[in-house]
Amino acid sequence: QVQLVESGGGLVQAGGSLRLSCAASGLTFSRYAMGWFRQAPGKEREFVAHIASSGRSTNYAESVKGRFTISRDNAKNTVYLQMNSLKPEDTAVYFCAADRRMLWSMDWQYWGQGTQVTDSS
Repeated sequence: QVQLVESGGGLVQAGGSLRLSCAASGLTFSRYAMGWFRQAPGKEREFVAHIASSGRSTNYAESVKGRFTISRDNAKNTVYLQMNSLKPEDTAVYFCAADRRMLWSMDWQYWGQGTQVTDSS
């Protein structure tokens, strides 16, 4: 079956950096767009970034543009989210998702279990 496993979360001070990874299995990774989403305590899940199956196209939420970078390695079946200049409001559980379509909505076919990113300031 399809599995998406996130890793790389943790405690980080404001202004710091983290790189999240999402390892995919059970699907032909190079045929799927990949996305990152997050959910802060008491808030709805929101879009962060997505990347086309080829890696040639990316989009970001305005709140992270210029600070976060999504990338993928199709040879390793892994998508990454490099997060720089972290802010307290970036504290959330971060989820990766996979779908044949590059969606802005939450209607992605497959989801990971999430990894926690917490501001330690």
